[in-house]
Amino acid sequence: MKNFSTIATRFAAAALVAFVVAGPVQAAANCAFKPNAPDQHLVVKGDTLWDISGKFLEHAWCWPQVWGINKDQIKNPHWIYPGQIVYFDRKNGRLSLNKPGSGNGGDGITRLSPQIRTEATGRDAIQSIPSGAIEPFLSQPLIVEADELAGAPRIVAAQEEGRVYLAKGEKAYVRGDLKDGKNFQVFRPGAPLTDPASGKVIAYEAVYLGTMVLSRAATPGVDVSTFVVSNTVQEMGIGDLLVPAPPTAIRNYVPHSPERTIDARVMSIYSGVTFAGRSQIVSVNKGALDGLDIGSVLQLYHFGKMVDDPGSKGMLGNKQKIRLPDEQIGDLFIFRTFKNVSYGLIMEATVPVEAGDVAKSPE
Repeated sequence: MKNFSTIATRFAAAALVAFVVAGPVQAAANCAFKPNAPDQHLVVKGDTLWDISGKFLEHAWCWPQVWGINKDQIKNPHWIYPGQIVYFDRKNGRLSLNKPGSGNGGDGITRLSPQIRTEATGRDAIQSIPSGAIEPFLSQPLIVEADELAGAPRIVAAQEEGRVYLAKGEKAYVRGDLKDGKNFQVFRPGAPLTDPASGKVIAYEAVYLGTMVLSRAATPGVDVSTFVVSNTVQEMGIGDLLVPAPPTAIRNYVPHSPERTIDARVMSIYSGVTFAGRSQIVSVNKGALDGLDIGSVLQLYHFGKMVDDPGSKGMLGNKQKIRLPDEQIGDLFIFRTFKNVSYGLIMEATVPVEAGDVAKSPE
């Protein structure tokens, strides 16, 4: 299933659309309902579609498959609001906002009474995932890959001679290929991201400094373009780099398996800590070129360690090394992709996640 997005809705609310599907909804082999799933769930403020799904399904990320979400329906979603009840229709193997046996739709089709809300009222709808944790990561560059770093435009001078740092509203001169862009973010290269598998640096975390807007592009005989600083969050100045500002559309996240088999490794944990748990951000060493897209779900595993076999001896009398299996520890939701790197939100974790752990396609 591909990832689809709604346009300009800040609240990324959940879409429930399988209620209009005739007949039972058959879950995939790894998307079964829990044997002890409840008959119903009262939606309360703070619920997410992921959390509600986890009460009924063995794997919470499976809800698009179970509820039959498709491209056209995502564009015209049915919101779910606190105070509504989600029912488990055991006979037909599906979820519904209508109580089983209520007689709504005698032809076998479960029809919603008008549930489609305008964007203004949709602000109270529940979200598909806890988007507050990832919003800062949607608007900042965060990751800059090696080829982008080498060719990024850079600030070479300020309007006021001798000025080192720039403030909001001040002019700055930038040299480099703007690629017809007008709105840019300013950053400074941060810590390198090393691929745990190859040991090579494949990208850099970017320190976000603020934004600049093009005032006048370079003309023949002039080597620089003129910019105006529109916002600063940290000191920016001579030598800092620019990257085009990303689109501002907020997506209605639809979890799905990657289209290609992914076998990735966790490279870093955001904020520099050693271990991470639920609702924390990690980077992995696979990106859009590897088949990851927004909404991809990966399963997290502790990487199988090499240990001594206590009952064996090698040729030199040393104990033989054996590799233990990878142990599953949680789920990772990919919410932003770059060419070779992606950021993911840890949705579930039974034990702390650390750099070097495995993140691969659901089995």
